[in-house]
Amino acid sequence: MEGQKVLAPKAPKDPEKKRKSFYIMRNKQVAGSPQADGRGVQVIFLNDERLVSFARIAGGISDEGTLDLLHTAAGFRRLVYAMGVSVETEDPREITTFVLQMYGKADPYVTGTQYEAAVRADGMEHMIKLSDVDWSEDDDTPGQMRFEFAKANTLAKVTVRLYLQDGFDAPEPEQEEPVDFGNPAYGKMLERSLMQVGNCDRLRRVIRKARAGEETNVAFIGGSITQGAGAIPINEQCYAWKAFRGFCQLCGRGTDDNVRYVKAGIGGTSSELGMVRYSRDVCSDGEISPDLVVVEFAVNDEGDETGGESFECLVRKILKGPKEPAVILLFSVFSNDVNLQERLSKVGKAYGLPMVSLKDCVVEQFYLKPDTGRVISKNQYFYDVYHPSNAGHTVMADCLLHLLKVADSGDGETSPAGGRVAQNVTQPADYPENVAPVYGIEFTDIRLLDRKNAEGIAEIDCGDFSGTDRDLQAVERDRNLFRTPQFTDNWMHTSGSRPFCMDIECSALLIVEKDSASPKAGCIEAIVDGEKVRVIDPKEVGWVHCNALILSRGMERRKHHVEIRMAEGDEDKQFTILGFGYV
Repeated sequence: MEGQKVLAPKAPKDPEKKRKSFYIMRNKQVAGSPQADGRGVQVIFLNDERLVSFARIAGGISDEGTLDLLHTAAGFRRLVYAMGVSVETEDPREITTFVLQMYGKADPYVTGTQYEAAVRADGMEHMIKLSDVDWSEDDDTPGQMRFEFAKANTLAKVTVRLYLQDGFDAPEPEQEEPVDFGNPAYGKMLERSLMQVGNCDRLRRVIRKARAGEETNVAFIGGSITQGAGAIPINEQCYAWKAFRGFCQLCGRGTDDNVRYVKAGIGGTSSELGMVRYSRDVCSDGEISPDLVVVEFAVNDEGDETGGESFECLVRKILKGPKEPAVILLFSVFSNDVNLQERLSKVGKAYGLPMVSLKDCVVEQFYLKPDTGRVISKNQYFYDVYHPSNAGHTVMADCLLHLLKVADSGDGETSPAGGRVAQNVTQPADYPENVAPVYGIEFTDIRLLDRKNAEGIAEIDCGDFSGTDRDLQAVERDRNLFRTPQFTDNWMHTSGSRPFCMDIECSALLIVEKDSASPKAGCIEAIVDGEKVRVIDPKEVGWVHCNALILSRGMERRKHHVEIRMAEGDEDKQFTILGFGYV
């Protein structure tokens, strides 16, 4: 029009040549966990073997030379030309901040590169050339990716693709069809998950109780998978909540008016800590008496220093509860097809417990083609190397519900001895005491001691362990989206040489300590009755979480003197005693 300035289109840049590439995330759901400032942040960890596993599962990479380069920051830069990042939310105008963080050598979380890019949430790919990044000389290893949203709990679908430098190759991505949960092959898959129906007398009793409208408590205890890791949003898509809702529907009411839900998962922890915290986290120190408990530690118990005894003691502790609760053993699986069900199922067989295996359910079919029987691929089942996606959590819940339906119908139950039994057979009056231990039962009656309840149990002089640590592992409990800090009633050392001293009557003692990657964290020496029993380095694991370790066992039941002192040279460093487990 006359008088109106017309903007001529700018000449486009020359197109980038087509490069080989592979996905490390492909159409994955994420959600912004609430932050103090109101934002939402989803962290995707890349350290250890996680990035390598992403490349194997989502990218189809099998070349070991390519995978080896992903272990280090230098190798990553040698392999990767650019990163393609796409984000899709309900509002395509929204801007998401994508962060790539390398962990540093001096301080993993502080001294490495943190590169930020603004990505419009319209599903279009945003290219990040690695040559545009100002890299730190202290970069050690790929650490994490973060998706930062303006508002908490923002749901998004994200894809991250690595474009390769010249000379590197990658296979073409495999096309995936959506998982068909109504497929008859899916039902067959669920059937394979049922390792053992077991003696279902207690389980059927719980179902009848819920159907009658009586107050019923259903609980889940385990590691990060029970916490809900990989489920988006974590409170409504985790296997525990889905299985709980299915239980309510199975019982004919379809509501949870009379059925209480308890979710007590803590990431990175084994049954060694589980047996210590069970009374607090599941029973609320006596306020709740569970009717049904699902126990999930099959991918966490590699770190259990008792080799199965902790798991057995936890199971036995639950079975001895006032309501004689039913117990289901749930064996989840890692993306490398590994779990500890061979070790832990021996406990289930001895006690005649229902057992469900995700390894038996999904692993074999992972290696089939879609037209020869594969129902769900590894990329669809797993969110990352350790945790299921929403689809994976659905499979876990459906496996549990399949067991409940079989138990409810009275089909296929077996006795603790392995033989067929009638539908109405009950456990002996002295169960589970009548079961010969598989690994040991020394810790069955273990109790938690912390700063809150120590009075009257132990005589304590906290010395220079007089502070209270607030930088703690936090988890989503029950149906909460917010995270609850764990073991807040603790003893923290920041400086000084005065030891923590405690006199307590017991026959076995565990310490619950805080692991950390901070260079400020120092080692301690634990001394029982004048003998140094162990040295603990909180940096050994490398991230903030709760850890239980045995200090002494098999002791005479009498008053014992315990000292926790900073190791020589670490008097001005930090260490946090989260609590103790004592028998």
